[in-house]
Amino acid sequence: MTKTTSEPPVRARDLSGEGERLERAQMLSVELLQQVYAGSSLDTATQRTMTQLDALGPHLKAVCRDTCYGVLRHRGRIRALLAPLLKDDNTQVLLKTLLEVALYQIAYTRIASHAVVDHAVKSAGLLAHPAVGGFINAVLRNFIRQRENLELEADRTAEGRYSHPEWWVRRMKRDHPHDWKKILELAQTPPPLTLRINIRKTTLQGYLDILQQNAIEAYPVGVSGVHLVQAISVEHIPHFFDGWVSVQDAAAQWAGHILAPKKGERILDACAAPGGKTAHLLELAEIKLSALDQDGLRLERVKHNLDRLGLQAELLCADAVDLETWWDGQTFDRILLDAPCTGSGVTRRHPDIRWLRRSADPSTMSVQQARLLKALWRTLKPGGTLLFVTCSLFAEEGPKLIQGFLTEQADARFKVLPQPPFEQGWIIPDALHDGFFYALLERTR
Repeated sequence: MTKTTSEPPVRARDLSGEGERLERAQMLSVELLQQVYAGSSLDTATQRTMTQLDALGPHLKAVCRDTCYGVLRHRGRIRALLAPLLKDDNTQVLLKTLLEVALYQIAYTRIASHAVVDHAVKSAGLLAHPAVGGFINAVLRNFIRQRENLELEADRTAEGRYSHPEWWVRRMKRDHPHDWKKILELAQTPPPLTLRINIRKTTLQGYLDILQQNAIEAYPVGVSGVHLVQAISVEHIPHFFDGWVSVQDAAAQWAGHILAPKKGERILDACAAPGGKTAHLLELAEIKLSALDQDGLRLERVKHNLDRLGLQAELLCADAVDLETWWDGQTFDRILLDAPCTGSGVTRRHPDIRWLRRSADPSTMSVQQARLLKALWRTLKPGGTLLFVTCSLFAEEGPKLIQGFLTEQADARFKVLPQPPFEQGWIIPDALHDGFFYALLERTR
């Protein structure tokens, strides 16, 4: 049986005395989640609401953030727990979202249950009408009384047990028959915070020493990564703004090391934004790098990242498939294609993804990825290599796509990736890695 147990992030003290400010945090959580349910990413919704979040103060801002991430991570189970308590399906979406927020706080945090119920009742009056307070009170108190039986009932459905849409669970079982349960369960936990060392400015051991001097517990991961045992904001990461390190998941850091740029080479980073892999390639060697992305605003983020690190690249704003708009006809020694994907390997970090995607999306994305791969192959010189990357765990966006490309492209050869951490191109999520797929291809003529 899957139990709703407490998670560590924002539980330092009981918040029952926060009064109106906790109600404001509840209501703002509802507003953010409503934007996600309407189709926005949580990141976008957070940016839109930043002024109101800042007004809560640091602690309740963190509570609000934790609540939104927590509800989205556990939404499948929360909905399964709520369903028997709602007599019909006519409950207003706004009130359902408030119930999701309150139930998450009761089941997964250390906030006192009576305080959550009390503030949810008051929030209902402010969000809708005071008369609905009795309804909110009854539902939440019924949950507290019937919790054990509701837990058992929630386990009967895939969505209730694993907090992913049922179609998603079926795909994971099919594509990862040995690891699907681990993948889904790990997605319910907070992600690790991993840094990538800028080897132009420091060394791995040198930076670990600096962290130790600052009483920040950390240990090495991968080739040039550092895992921080306790997540902290970038403002508190030593020399972050001096460009000594970047925040980048350990699985994503493999892109630069596998592509292995050499001094003087001409390299393309297609779909480059927000620029983490772009910067890594430039840190590894003196190269002539073109960073391409069709989103001008996201390309600005690449520039900001490079400026912080003291690096330079040619920035190109264009659709990678439309070669005439950006390619000068000179072939590249190496290409990194970090293709747009469903993001199914990073749902621990972005829990909204699982509720924003639809069952047809992996196939739709694979069509776009195939178009990109076919177009960019023309720009690769004979003997050159292209690294295809997605942060997806769906086979349509990984081995099936590459198998199809190799069948159609006579001058393409698959190159074996290092073991570990790769399992037939996959990096399966674990305590230190998000889920990724990698395929290294060589153009033979």
